[in-house]
Amino acid sequence: MLRQEKPSPAPHGSRFDSVDIPWLARRDGEKWALAPEGVVSAWVADMDFPVLPAIRDALVRRADADLGYPAWFDDSDGGPLGEVYAARTLRRFGYAPEPAWVRMFTNINQAMAATVDAATEPGDAVLLNTPATPPFTDVIERLGRKPLTVPMERTSQGWGIDMDRMETLAAAHHCRVLFLVNPHNPTGHAFRHTELAQLADLACRRDLLVISDEVHADLVYTPHQHIPFASVNDEAADRTVTLTSGSKAFNLAGIRCAVAHVGPQKVRAAFDARRGLLFGQVSTLAVEALKVAWTQGDGWLDEVRTLLDRNRRALAERLPPDIGFTIPDATFLAWLDCRRLGLGDDPWIFFRDQAKVLLFAGTAFGPGGQGFVRLNFATSARVLQNMTDRIAAAVGPPRAG
Repeated sequence: MLRQEKPSPAPHGSRFDSVDIPWLARRDGEKWALAPEGVVSAWVADMDFPVLPAIRDALVRRADADLGYPAWFDDSDGGPLGEVYAARTLRRFGYAPEPAWVRMFTNINQAMAATVDAATEPGDAVLLNTPATPPFTDVIERLGRKPLTVPMERTSQGWGIDMDRMETLAAAHHCRVLFLVNPHNPTGHAFRHTELAQLADLACRRDLLVISDEVHADLVYTPHQHIPFASVNDEAADRTVTLTSGSKAFNLAGIRCAVAHVGPQKVRAAFDARRGLLFGQVSTLAVEALKVAWTQGDGWLDEVRTLLDRNRRALAERLPPDIGFTIPDATFLAWLDCRRLGLGDDPWIFFRDQAKVLLFAGTAFGPGGQGFVRLNFATSARVLQNMTDRIAAAVGPPRAG
C-alpha cells in the first residue's frame, strides 16, 4: 500500500467545506437519491460541491434571453465549442487542437458509441484496460464488437499497463480500436509520456483508431500532469478521437454536453453524414454551461483541486490498513482493494449494510474488480471524516497476519 504522503491542511474558509450530510441528503440526483436513508453516498462520480456560480448565472441569462432553436444548425465546422475547446486545451495542456475538428455529443458514452459504430464493423475488436467504467464494455458488446480487456497492473510505484499483453491481444484478434481512458478511471493513473508513446507506436503499427477519454484531464495532481494522447506525435493525432466534457471537473453530468475532437477525416465525414439522424443534439443551456466552465472556471477548479488533493491524502491516512489503497495521480476516485477483509467478491454490500456508506461495486468494472470497491472522495472534510469513521468502525482492528 502506498501511504507515504501526509494530508495537507484544508483551504482556510473553503466554501466547499460547508457541505454537510443533511444538505446532501436532500439532493435528488442519482448519487444521493438512490442511497438508502441514513447511508452516506460515495458511489457515482458526481462531486458534492455547489456549481460554479458563473455557470448558474449564465443559465439564468440564457433563459431570460432566448430558449428557442439555437443559431448553430450543425457543428461541421466545430460549432460553438470548437474555438473554446481548442483555446482551453492549449492554455492548460500546451497542445493546440484544430477547432474545426470538434463535434458535439450529449455525453462521453454517446460519443464513444458513435465513434465505434462509425469506424468499425460488427465483429471487430476494441482493446481497453480494466477495471473499466461500467458502460464501456457493455456499449462495445451491444454494438456487436468484441472487447479485448487487459488488466491494469499494480506495482510498488503505482498503477501501470502490461504492454506485452496489449501487443499480444492486438495481434491475435481483428482489433480495430484502442480505447484509452486517461487519466484512468477507477485507478486514478495519469499516463506518463513513455506509456503514451508506447501505445501510440502500437496503434500506428497495428493501424488502430484511438479513442481517448480524457474527461478527468483537469483533475491531475502535482507532480503529475495530463498529456493529451493526440499530442504525442502527428501520426497519433491523425488517428485519435479525443473525448471530454465538463461532467467531472465541473460537476455537470446532468447538463449533457460533451465534445469529440476527431482527428481522422473519415470519422468526421461519417459523423457529419449522420448528424440529425442518429445523434441527439445538445441543448443551448448545455453549450452555455460548458462554455462558461471552460472560459471562466479556472479559479474555481484550482480551489476544488486543492481540496481534492487534501482529501486523497487524508483518505490514505484514515482507511483501515487491511484496505489496499494506492493514492491516485488524478481523479476524485479511490479504487480500494478489500480482499484481505474476506468479504467476498462484492464488499460494497457489507459497507452499505454495516458501515452505512454506499460505494460502487468493483464487479461492475469487469475483470479484476472482484473484492474491490470505488469510493468518491469529492466531498467536504466533515463528510469524508464521517465516511472513514464509519468504515473503520465496521471493519474493526486489522486482521492478524
